[in-house]
Amino acid sequence: MDGSAVLLSSDDAEQLRISRLRAVRGPNFWRLAPVIACDLTLGALEELSSADLPGFPERLISLIPTLRAHPCSRGASGGFVERLQEGTHLPHILEHLALELQNLAGSDVSFGRIVASGDPGVWWLIIDYEEEEVGLESVREAARILKACLMGEPVDLESTIDALINLREEVQLGPSTAAIVEEARRRGIPVCRLNSRMLVRLGLGRNQRRIQASMSDNTSAIAVEIAQDKDDTRRVLESVGLPVPMGHTATRPEQARALAAEIGYPVLLKPLDANHGRGISGRLNDETALERAWPIVREYGPKVVVERFIEGRDHRVLVVNGQVVAVSERIPARVAGDGTTSVRELILEANRNPLRGRGHTRALTRLPLDNLTEEFLATTGRTLDSIPASGEWVTLRATANLSTGGTSVDRTDQIHPDNITACQMAAGIVGLDIAGIDILTRDISIPFRENGAVIVEVNASPGLRMHTHPSEGEARDVGGPILDMLYPPGSPATIPVIAVTGTNGKTTTTRLIAHLFRHTGKTVGFTTTDGVYLQNRLVMEGDMTGPFSAHIVLSNPTVDVAVLETARGGIIRAGLGFDELDVGVVLNVSSDHLGLGGINTIEQLSDVKSVVPAVVKREGYAVLNADDPLVCAMRERTTGDVVLFSRGTPPGNHDFEDHVASGGIGVLIEDDTFVIRRGRLRIPIVSVRDVPLMLGGVARFQEENILAAIGTAYVQGIRYDTIRAGLLSFFPSPAMTPGRLNLLRVGEGRVLVDYAHNPSAIAGLIDLARQIPARRRTAVLSIPGDRRDEDIMEAGRLVSSLDRVIIKEDADPRRRAPGEMTRILHQAVVEAGMAEEDIRCVPLEAEAVRTALSDLTVGDLVIVMAEDVRGVLQVVQAADVTAGGA
Repeated sequence: MDGSAVLLSSDDAEQLRISRLRAVRGPNFWRLAPVIACDLTLGALEELSSADLPGFPERLISLIPTLRAHPCSRGASGGFVERLQEGTHLPHILEHLALELQNLAGSDVSFGRIVASGDPGVWWLIIDYEEEEVGLESVREAARILKACLMGEPVDLESTIDALINLREEVQLGPSTAAIVEEARRRGIPVCRLNSRMLVRLGLGRNQRRIQASMSDNTSAIAVEIAQDKDDTRRVLESVGLPVPMGHTATRPEQARALAAEIGYPVLLKPLDANHGRGISGRLNDETALERAWPIVREYGPKVVVERFIEGRDHRVLVVNGQVVAVSERIPARVAGDGTTSVRELILEANRNPLRGRGHTRALTRLPLDNLTEEFLATTGRTLDSIPASGEWVTLRATANLSTGGTSVDRTDQIHPDNITACQMAAGIVGLDIAGIDILTRDISIPFRENGAVIVEVNASPGLRMHTHPSEGEARDVGGPILDMLYPPGSPATIPVIAVTGTNGKTTTTRLIAHLFRHTGKTVGFTTTDGVYLQNRLVMEGDMTGPFSAHIVLSNPTVDVAVLETARGGIIRAGLGFDELDVGVVLNVSSDHLGLGGINTIEQLSDVKSVVPAVVKREGYAVLNADDPLVCAMRERTTGDVVLFSRGTPPGNHDFEDHVASGGIGVLIEDDTFVIRRGRLRIPIVSVRDVPLMLGGVARFQEENILAAIGTAYVQGIRYDTIRAGLLSFFPSPAMTPGRLNLLRVGEGRVLVDYAHNPSAIAGLIDLARQIPARRRTAVLSIPGDRRDEDIMEAGRLVSSLDRVIIKEDADPRRRAPGEMTRILHQAVVEAGMAEEDIRCVPLEAEAVRTALSDLTVGDLVIVMAEDVRGVLQVVQAADVTAGGA
C-alpha cells in the first residue's frame, strides 16, 4: 500500500480509541445472540467523514478489495463503497473492517451496529463473531488498520490475516467436538464451552453431560488406558479370538531385531502409546530398514511395538454405544509423479488446491512438507528432491490421518455383517462407549477371516471428520448416535430455568419462587444480590445477578431447578448467562440506574429488561406486570405464552381482563385474596392477610412479588395446596430474606431493615412504616452514589415526612467525593421542611445504626436503608434483638 499521502497526523489518528472491549456471550441489549462490544471515542475526529479525506475511500478499498461486496444499508453489493464515497463516519468504517477481517480469517459474520451510547463523544461498536478471541483481535486490528489508512502508513494485511487464521485454528472447536455440538444445538440442547480446548458441557443442572472431542463422561478410564497401550490392546483382542497382527514390545534395538526375525519380515515399528499415527514407521523389509527406522520411532517413547506388516487398505470403523455407525477407508497423504517434477514441487502444487487448508479449516488438510515427511521418505529410499515416474504414487506418511493430509472414502454401506460384529466386539471388550477400530483389509465387504484382515488399533476419542466430511462418498451423521447415547429418546437435557428481573422486588421474588420449588422436594439453585445459594445454603457471597453466577448454578449437577435474579448491569455488561428460559418474570420498571452505561431513559431501561421475556421458549411463559405499561408491552417481545398479574387496584385493568377473557392465565388480588384466573376458572390460593410476607396486609409493595411467584409456580405445575403452603411458610426474616423487610424487636422498640436503594423502593418502605404503629419514626438513610442527583434529592424528600433522619454514606461512594452524598441528602431533607435538630449526619453505616438504636425508646420504629445488609443485621442483633413480626 502506498504510504506517501498523509491524511492525518499521528496525534490526530490516535484520538480514535477503543475501550471496554469485551465478548458479550449471551443474549443482550443489542442482539439475542453473542456479540463483541466496545466503547469507541473519537475526540477531535467526531465530526470527520470519509468524504472529508481525499483518496481515503480508494486507499481502503485498494487494501481490502473484498469490502466491495458489503451491501451495508443499501441492501446490495457495493453499498458500503457508496457510503464511503458519499461520506460516512469512522465508527461505521471500523464496524465493516472488523467484520471483514473475521471473514477473511474464515468466519462467516455479517451483523454489525454502531449505536450512540448517550454519553457525549462515546459510541458503541457491536459486531457478530464466531470465535471469541478472533472477534476481539479483529476489532483491535481493525482499529490499527484504520489509523494506518488515515495516516497513509503501509499495512501488511497478509500477515494480519495469517495471524487471525492461526488464532482461529488454535481456538476453534475441533471437527469431532464440533460435530457433536452442532447436533446438540440442532436438537435445542444447551451448549457451554468449559475451557479453551475441547471440554464442553451439554444440557443443564442435573441433566448435564460432558464431552471432550469424541470422549464422553461415560468413557471408562480403564478402557482409555487399554486403548493407549497398543500391546495391551492386542492382547485383549487376541484373548477373545479377534484377528490381530503378531507383535511384541521392545526397548532396545537388539530386542527389535530379534523380534523381527522371530515374526518374519516385513514388519513395522510404532510407539507403544503414541496417537494420531505419530512415529509409525511404515513397511520395513529387512534389518537395515529396521535399524534406520528405530531411532526415529524411539523418539516418541521408550517402548516400541514390533509388529508383522500386513498388506491391506486402511479402514476406520466408528462404534458408538455398541453399534457400528460409520466406516471410512483412509488413504495416506500422497502425490502422483509425472516423471519431471520433484516430490517437493508436487506437494507445493497440491497445496495450491483451494480445497486444502490449514488444520481443519477446509475440506482437506494441506499435505505435510516437514522433517517427518523427509524421515518417512527416507525409509522408502526417497528424498523431497526425488522425481517419481509418471503415474507413480508417493506416500508421504505411514498413516492415513486426515490431519496430515490424508483423504477418506465412505464405506459404511459396504462393510460385511460379520465384520460389523467383530468391530462391535472389539469396542466392547476394550470397554469404550465411543471407539474407532482401525482395520487393515483388502476389502471391507469380505469377512475378516476370509482375507487375512487384522484389527491394528482400538482408539479412544476417535476423529469424526473422516465420516462427516469424506473426500468421497456419503457424509454420515455421527453426532446423532452420540447424542442418542448421551440422551436416550425421551430423556430431558435441561432443567426448569426461571429468571426474575425488574427494578424492585427481584431478590424477594427469586427467594420466594425458590422456596415454593423446595416445597416440591426439588433441589433448587438460585442467585441474588447477596449471593449464590444451593437450597438455602450460601455457596458464594456477593452481588451475584449476572451471567457468571448463572453459570455456577446451571453447571451444578445436583440442581433440579434454577431461579436466577437478573439485573440490568449484567445484561448490558456481559449479556444473559443462558440462551433460553422456561419462565421469564418482569416485576416493574421505574427510574433507577439511569445515566449509567448509556441507559439514560426509562424506555431504554425497559428495553434492557425486556431481553428476559424475549428469550422465553415457545413452550415457556413470560410472567408480566399488567399494571406497569412498560412491562405489559413486553408481551410483544416474547414467543412464549403470557401470564399477567395485577394488584387489582384500581379494578378493571383492561389488558388483564382482555387477556383472561381470551383464555390467558392471570393472577390478581380479588376480595383480599390471591387468585389465579384462566377464562372462567377462578382458583383462590390464600388470603392476603395470612401471607407472612404481607405483614398482616400492610406491606402492599410485596403484592407484585407474591403475584409473580404464584404465576410462576402455577405454570410450572406446582399444586395449589403446595403453593399455599409455601406462601404461608415464607417469612421476611434475616434467615429467609436477609435485608428484605426484616422487622426486628429491640427492647421496647422495633427496627425495620431493608435494601431499599432507589426512590420507588424507598417510597414503598416509607408507606409501610406509616402503617406500623409507632410513637416516633427514624430513618437511617443513604442511596448509592451512582444515582442521578435528582434521584438522590427525591430519596431525601421522601424520608423527610418521618420524625427524624440520620444520614449516612455508603462505603462505596461510586465516584462521589467524600461528603457529597451527605450534602445532597441533607439539602433535600431541609428543603422538604424537616427541622435541623431532627437531622443528624453520621457517615459510617454501622455507627449510624448504633446512634439510632442508642436513642430507641418505647414504641419507636427505626427504618434502616442498608448498604451492607449483613453488617447492619449484626449491629442490630448485637443490641439484643428478638426476631419477630409487627
